[in-house]
Amino acid sequence: MKNIMKRSIHWSVLIAVITLVLAAIFSIISTAVLSGVGWAIGMIIVLVIVLIGVFFDMIGVAATAASEKPFHAMASKKIPGAYQAMKITRNADKVANFCADVIGDISGVVSGTAASAVVIQLTFAADSADGSTLQFILNVIFTAVVAALTVGGKALGKTFAITFSTAIILQVGRIFYVLENKLKITFFNKKSTKKTKNV
Repeated sequence: MKNIMKRSIHWSVLIAVITLVLAAIFSIISTAVLSGVGWAIGMIIVLVIVLIGVFFDMIGVAATAASEKPFHAMASKKIPGAYQAMKITRNADKVANFCADVIGDISGVVSGTAASAVVIQLTFAADSADGSTLQFILNVIFTAVVAALTVGGKALGKTFAITFSTAIILQVGRIFYVLENKLKITFFNKKSTKKTKNV
């Protein structure tokens, strides 16, 4: 029990630090990019940020939904990425936490901030002052649209992830396979606990 609590606390602290760093990086990049483009490009950037959140949320759900057994069979046949896919499902709780909670939530926060920046640009483009009625209306519309796209996209992504979980995780495993073999980046320890299902 103590070991479980120790690992849990260690992971929680680690993921909090990672979230802090990634949130800062995402915010700096999005702010820098948006400051140098018009409102139309800004809208596209906001959409891309939303899609990133939906995509990673889908991977997180697929990791918890996928069964480990198919990847054992694939790994025995030396299919590239099968071993990495097996490790992903075995560490499903951490993968889901990182993809859905860390990247997904950061994308949600950053997309909201980016949408506000786009509203300000659009307001000035329409020759309206900061704090005007037009800005208020645009802010409400953009916030509602971003929220709808995020929630609707994640709902669709979850359905897709559950239905095609094995195929999705295999593709992610192949990406990890390339990174591990070409760039020598190790994502998982050799020893890991068995998969934990999130209910």
